[in-house]
Amino acid sequence: MSSAISELAAFCRSIATVDTPLHEAVRRTLQDTIGAAASGAATPAGRASFDAARSIWGHGQSKVWFSASQLTPPGAAFVNATYAASLDLDDGHRGAAGHPAAAIVPAVLAFSSLASISAARLLTAIALGYEIAVRVAASRDINALRTTDSGLWCGYGTAAATGYLLGHPASVIAHAMAIAGQTATSQFATGWTRLGHSVKEGIPWAAANGVQAAFLAVAGHTGPLDLLDDPSTFDRARLLDGLGNSWRIGEAYFKRYSCCRWAHAAIDAVLELRERHGLVAQAIDEIVVETFERALTLPNQASPASNEAAQYSIPFCVAVALCHGEPALLPLEDHHLSDQDVVALAGRVKLKADPRYAGAFPAATPATVIITANGQQFSQEIAFPKGEPNNPLSAEERAAKFGRLSERLPLPPHRTQSIHDAIMHFGTGATPATLLHALCEPF
Repeated sequence: MSSAISELAAFCRSIATVDTPLHEAVRRTLQDTIGAAASGAATPAGRASFDAARSIWGHGQSKVWFSASQLTPPGAAFVNATYAASLDLDDGHRGAAGHPAAAIVPAVLAFSSLASISAARLLTAIALGYEIAVRVAASRDINALRTTDSGLWCGYGTAAATGYLLGHPASVIAHAMAIAGQTATSQFATGWTRLGHSVKEGIPWAAANGVQAAFLAVAGHTGPLDLLDDPSTFDRARLLDGLGNSWRIGEAYFKRYSCCRWAHAAIDAVLELRERHGLVAQAIDEIVVETFERALTLPNQASPASNEAAQYSIPFCVAVALCHGEPALLPLEDHHLSDQDVVALAGRVKLKADPRYAGAFPAATPATVIITANGQQFSQEIAFPKGEPNNPLSAEERAAKFGRLSERLPLPPHRTQSIHDAIMHFGTGATPATLLHALCEPF
């Protein structure tokens, strides 16, 4: 029996291009990822990555989005992935319990300047990288893991996508994936630290590391090909069964709020209650959020010291929503950290693990919110927050999200519209050169 990594690599090598109907799902993911990156480019993490990247990776032919800068492929992948992941607005997949696209899309588009690579091949590479990354993540027992951080498994997908794009044989793709998996970030502090930080889930490292692993593998570097064959960690059937029959990228969820997905059901609930009953934050005595147990492992600080810490606080994000409405979370701005009304209300939020939701995660992230105000109680349950495949954002809502996030770019509206058009017509009139020109030139 061949190793699981070898079988995944052989699958990648066997694909010429994915069917055209799947391209639409990939374009949705492109739209969402680049929109999130447009907002994330202005963050301290985004600026720091941009400023450091030339010294780390050097000049190359790969474009850094929203700039004229060019870096080596892993350098561009790192910077663009930082942009995409910094505000926790990037897409996710329920089976993986994490965020594939913020690593996969930047890694693949790092090669879009190569004249030999078509739009169809780039779209296929995104679908393949997404498929591999999600299968690896979902083959684990999610509830037994210390952390679900995406940087631990996205590198498998970026390595596979890079090997596919560059036409490497299956044996090289397999070693690239094994190298990426063996050298993935440890995410050691997750679950312990209460300090907000821009490393977060390690997604940019996974993006760059997978690309680097592919270059190492083609040069003869080798990885442990049996890495995914430990039955105590990876379920072989979930890794391999049904390859090519359906595609995980079509099952992505998309976010309306720049915070951990585990908070979204509670936010949807309080926004519904706010609108239905005209609730005013100052009149609220208590908010009880009943949710799944894993959500209580977030830092959940009522007064977070940074935007990153706020992204992992259900009480704080619920309070922002109640005080300022949905737009205040698209994206979450730093000035809310010093908003005393928000901090005071967050201090009146109580989190409880509800036995009804035992076993719900990772397939679902439900919550029930009970608000006590003016001597009355108001309750709302949300089983599937907006943006899940079974409660999707409409095309108009996705476009509105892109538009709002791209407003943070120092570009006139017609330029951001040209970026959006190039994304939505990528492969059906818009070429890789068209997309790169819209994203990067001239500025």
